[in-house]
Amino acid sequence: MNDKINDIFKECPNCGHKWKTRNDFLADKNVILIGYQAHFNELETGLFQFNHSCGTTFSVMAKDFRDLYDGPVFEDTKTGTRHCPGYCLKKSELAPCPAKCECSYVREIIQKILKWERKEGEKLDLS
Repeated sequence: MNDKINDIFKECPNCGHKWKTRNDFLADKNVILIGYQAHFNELETGLFQFNHSCGTTFSVMAKDFRDLYDGPVFEDTKTGTRHCPGYCLKKSELAPCPAKCECSYVREIIQKILKWERKEGEKLDLS
């Protein structure tokens, strides 16, 4: 039986802290976006990488943020061409991409996450 009351967006694999909603997760100052690992065959299975203040790093699939972007999604991939700055090949590169590439919408989602209004999260007991 799937009990919606117990549904959560994400749980930290190290300390077990739970974020009930994506909004709670993105607004928590204890969570920092540090990278993106592209999956070129299925973009929505790419991974956003986050650090949590408990000292762990974990990933969330790009598809969990897809609805944050409502602009154009280009059909062609420019990766490896002269039009590509290579950002998706560098996990820690979070800059927006100027290329009109299939992957560029993910870079726009990264910008929205980085600009998300953040608040103090719950204090963690790390003792």
